Amino acid sequence: MISPLFHNHLCLFFLASILWILATVEAQANVTVGKSLAADDTNTTWQSPSGVFAFGFHPITSKKDRFLLAIWYANIPEITIVWYANRDNPETDRGSTVELTETGFLVLNDSKGKELWRSERATDDFQLSHAAMLDTGNFVIVSKNSTNIWESFNHPTHTILPSQELGVDGSLVSAQTNYGKGKYQLRFKTNGSLVLNQIDMFTGKPYEEYVSFPLGNGSRLAFDNDSGDILIWNSNGSLVDNVTKDVEPRPGLYYYRATLDFYGVFTLYSYPRNPSGGASWSVFKAWPPNICRAFVDSAVPRGKNKYGIGPCGCNSICESIDGRPNCTCLPGFSFLDDNNHYAGCKQDYAGDPGDCSLDGSTIGEDRFEFQNISFVNFPLSDYGIFYPATELECQQSCLRDCFCAVAIYPTTRNNGNATCFKKQLPLSNGYREAGLDSTVLVKVLKSDASKKQPDASKKKLATRNNQAIVILSVLLGTFVVLAAISLIFFCLFRRRLHDLNGVRSPSRRDLETNLQFFTYKDLEHATNQFNEELGRGAFGTVYKAELPSIYGNRVAVKKLDKFAQDGEREFTTEVKVIGQTHHKNLVRLIGYCDEAEHRLLVYEFMQNGSLSSFLFGVPRPSWQQRLQIASMIAKGLAYLHEECSKQIIHCTKGYVAPEWFRNTPVTVKVDVYSFGVMLLEIICCRRCVEVEMEEAAILTDWAFQCYREGMIGKLVENDEEARNDVETLEMLLKVAIWCVQEEPSLRPSMRIVAMMLEGVVQVPNPPCPFPLNSMSMSVSTKMI
Repeated sequence: MISPLFHNHLCLFFLASILWILATVEAQANVTVGKSLAADDTNTTWQSPSGVFAFGFHPITSKKDRFLLAIWYANIPEITIVWYANRDNPETDRGSTVELTETGFLVLNDSKGKELWRSERATDDFQLSHAAMLDTGNFVIVSKNSTNIWESFNHPTHTILPSQELGVDGSLVSAQTNYGKGKYQLRFKTNGSLVLNQIDMFTGKPYEEYVSFPLGNGSRLAFDNDSGDILIWNSNGSLVDNVTKDVEPRPGLYYYRATLDFYGVFTLYSYPRNPSGGASWSVFKAWPPNICRAFVDSAVPRGKNKYGIGPCGCNSICESIDGRPNCTCLPGFSFLDDNNHYAGCKQDYAGDPGDCSLDGSTIGEDRFEFQNISFVNFPLSDYGIFYPATELECQQSCLRDCFCAVAIYPTTRNNGNATCFKKQLPLSNGYREAGLDSTVLVKVLKSDASKKQPDASKKKLATRNNQAIVILSVLLGTFVVLAAISLIFFCLFRRRLHDLNGVRSPSRRDLETNLQFFTYKDLEHATNQFNEELGRGAFGTVYKAELPSIYGNRVAVKKLDKFAQDGEREFTTEVKVIGQTHHKNLVRLIGYCDEAEHRLLVYEFMQNGSLSSFLFGVPRPSWQQRLQIASMIAKGLAYLHEECSKQIIHCTKGYVAPEWFRNTPVTVKVDVYSFGVMLLEIICCRRCVEVEMEEAAILTDWAFQCYREGMIGKLVENDEEARNDVETLEMLLKVAIWCVQEEPSLRPSMRIVAMMLEGVVQVPNPPCPFPLNSMSMSVSTKMI
């Protein structure tokens, strides 16, 4: 006998079932005007009739309180997003909303009501009926005439689904793991070829393709819903190719999706419709099958890389494992970003100016050793190749060459009858492959070696010199005192005699530097009591002066305002070093004054004035003049760094590199940073800091933003000559961005910069120069 209690439970069960069915039907019903969803913890969505797909806000698991307006598989436990709104900037915050408006738009607003995105219209039929999430994965906005005003299938992101098409005007763009815009693209070229290519992340322009599907003349990629095949059709409706012809999809048993993954592989995935437990998406087919080799196989035959730096970035090794790239760093290198192994690697010890001699050889080579990695190759970046060579000869050549970072030598050795390839940084397109006849010889600093050039020998020499000085001082002390007294009386007598005759004493010449020594009175007279100011610098004021014709008439006298009391020896040393520099692009030092508390420098007169007055004056210099100026400055700095008997760092206030503010060694790379800032000024004819320009106040930040967004024309907005030379403009901008990298090891040498500006060395695409800070360190200082 059935108890009344059972009847009650049964009624409650049926009532609950009916309520659930009604709720489900409501969730699956058409979306009417004014309906909205919010990014919150309720997880309310608009689902397709069978519940396969859902439309709504999906939380980004790696970021708290951040969401995507997206479409995903609702009946699969594994998070599988197939579309998201606002592809280039998809993230939104908690409290954001999306609404179907009466004008037929889907409108996405953030929590403060600011509009972030709205759907477009594909038809002029504005008579809105409803919107719906379909079982195909397509979200549609439908007119009363049953035509689609808008549909998500026409605006793909990184995935296409069965029954979806991709036309010549569309493309798939890979998504990063956090759904930021990726660097790979699937598209049709103008010749009808379907290709995969890497994208320049800062301009959005494509590199040449690393995969081209076999047949061209296509205009439409269609994912057939019935067969599961991916087909290419031409504009006449004829089938061009079936790219899945060597596999047999079974759409009755599996869900399928084709996704351009964040590492550059276009993958056809399958998932069982009726899983038995523990199911996951499986790779059904992938293009290319080996992403690491795809870039190499494209670049090597042509001898140059027009295809991008590959899935693992610079200075890294790419190894294909199950169709995905596994990225590792060389010994002595580490990842640029520990959270993103696809961003490339940096050298742990980036070198020191003391490592290199003037002829390019390594100083203190016993501090370095080699670590070998077999079955790895970097087929590009060669700058030195010689044959025949033994492995030892290859190592020794790289060890003694200051610019050599790694060498490549065959794994089989070939009994010393092999080719040695020397490489310099940055390295690109490195890959590992079993059985590859290639070994990388990596030059690294020994673990027990100092990062600075050892100076033990210098100390011993200094000790011996000090001992010699003490002995000589004892022997010659009396003679020196007597000679000094005699010299003083002689000078006073000679000066008095000339003054009585109304004749000024001639300036003495420093025999060691061939510089003139001027008295303070000489220069006070020549400048007319320091009357005509030419400009002000970091450490003093420059005045116009007139000297006798033997000095070239007009000169510039720099009067140093700040000088350390104990800096006498330092001042003399610097004068001697600068006095020995001779270069056509450097202002020549004629002489100096080192008298009592006065420190003055006498330079040749610059007829055209200072660079700042020339750049920021009216009218501005021509584009060609600015190109010539940039090249000459680069060559002058390269001379100071690498060709002088003593290396000279020439940092300028207002352009200081970030390492000045940190507890890190200061090297010639600070000059490279300063040159980068100055190069941007030369490009734009504006100062590096312009407070009144608000968002564009810091030139380095604004320039990189324009480069990243592909709007470099804004930098020369009113300069028609520069705007018509976009290729050179882009090259100069890339050189400048490389120079202002916060990480000193990433900055090129001034010799390389000069070669880049002359077109001798190709300029690779630079990374973000401010990986450590959101803003440039240049805000910390202001140009005087």
